[in-house]
Amino acid sequence: MEPGLSLRLSASSTVAPLGDTSVPWRFRHLKEEEEEENNGETINFMDQRVKRKIEGHQQPCFPSKRVAMDSSVGWWNQPLGVADPEIFEIMEKEKRRQFKGIELIASENFVCRAVMEALGSHLSNKYSEGMPGAKYYTGNQYIDEIELLCCQRALLAFDLHPNNWGVNVQPYSCTSANFAVYTGILHPGDRIMGMDSASGGHLSHGYYTQWGKKVSAASIFFETLPYKVNPQSGYIDYDKLEEKVIDFRPKILICGGSSYPREWDYARFRQVADKCGAVLMCDMAHISGLVAAKEVVSPFDYCDIVTSTTHKSLRGPRGGIIFYRRGPKPRRQGFVLNHGDDSNYDFEEKINFALYPSLQGGPHNNHIAALAIALKQVATPEYKAYMQQVKRNAQALASALLRRNFRLVTGGTDNHLLLWDLTALGLIDRNYEKVCEACHITLNKCAIYGSISTGGVRIGTPAMTSRGCLEEDFETIADFLLRAAHITSMVQREHGKSCKDFLKGLENNKDISELRNRVETFSSQFAMPGFDT
Repeated sequence: MEPGLSLRLSASSTVAPLGDTSVPWRFRHLKEEEEEENNGETINFMDQRVKRKIEGHQQPCFPSKRVAMDSSVGWWNQPLGVADPEIFEIMEKEKRRQFKGIELIASENFVCRAVMEALGSHLSNKYSEGMPGAKYYTGNQYIDEIELLCCQRALLAFDLHPNNWGVNVQPYSCTSANFAVYTGILHPGDRIMGMDSASGGHLSHGYYTQWGKKVSAASIFFETLPYKVNPQSGYIDYDKLEEKVIDFRPKILICGGSSYPREWDYARFRQVADKCGAVLMCDMAHISGLVAAKEVVSPFDYCDIVTSTTHKSLRGPRGGIIFYRRGPKPRRQGFVLNHGDDSNYDFEEKINFALYPSLQGGPHNNHIAALAIALKQVATPEYKAYMQQVKRNAQALASALLRRNFRLVTGGTDNHLLLWDLTALGLIDRNYEKVCEACHITLNKCAIYGSISTGGVRIGTPAMTSRGCLEEDFETIADFLLRAAHITSMVQREHGKSCKDFLKGLENNKDISELRNRVETFSSQFAMPGFDT
């Protein structure tokens, strides 16, 4: 039975036999109810000229002329504030929070008004399972146009030739994109190697606890083993990586992570992958904007498959994207590649089929249109200038913290984020995170390799750069972060480090109120992309 059609049969009700085709099966229970309510009168639901007997006269069930819709009362045209004041008020609070706060979460950004308009558009109405030109439902000719244009813009944004690269813009997230790659290329139980989560890797590359509990779906359905950073330097130990890869022999080797502040040596990864016949995949979710702007080394020169989110440094809607090589394979030194023995790449059909119908249903057409808008912006000189400013701001913030004798993992940054090790200050990362949040500064605690606890915080510059912050503004932000560290230390000393005791020490804290007022005054002077405040 289809959702939304409730079956209510009385003891005297009978179900139409399977051979009865006078009424479609999905409407038979409605027919039976109408017969009961109308003393046995039968209504043909498939006849547009349905009649009812009302007081001895035949009258149409529907008016013969359309009645003008009153937009003031109809559900179809009410603004959000009228249709659902409760949700509207919560959304307004979130809008004010974004405007008054300092957003330093490295994976967040602010989208433009055009992206918001596409996300909240009539494109949400259409179902469009399948690839362009092969949709399950009809009526998708314009949806296909949008998706094809989005694919073209994705290749253009990263300077890729369609003869050498294909792209799928349907993934709901980068985690979905990554799992589609695994599903398309691997068999259950095949091996994957990615960066250790505590070293800066992502859960979707495989993760299990030190007690052996498998947390990530990649580890549940496949066999995963991580490589790690050097605990003293914080950099990837490529020699140990190569040893592990040759011993483990993964079918997919993943470069890319969620909190690694330095460049990736894709050329070395390529050499290592070829020694064991692995597919080389890059998850560039965090740095895709920098890659598009050519502000970091590009993984496309070395990798077979590249995935990304679309809402971080790309400044688009929330979702994922998959790039895959197509055409003839280059000749390389090393072992025979595991991903097929023929002379051409075969990723396209496998990945597309894995995404639909294996893992997802209909794509979010509003997201794809919004992504096309964002990718058009990515290909502009203005966007390149934005990404250059993101890097300058990250380096300015890193320098400001280092001058105050704070420890950063790897001693700095090559991209948009930095990792601040709080262990030397005696601060509990979750406590510092809570103090910052209370002061309207959002960042997130993160793992520091070698620490007993997570140990530090990850700080990113894309969002506040989108609001217009420059290097001197991040000097001010560094002062705020220092003040938050002092408050955290004082509360821990006076009330204790445990979560319960620490949170109690934050109640009615005058230092937090004072810093929050400073933060709000600072943040409110910058414009907010996408909406008026």
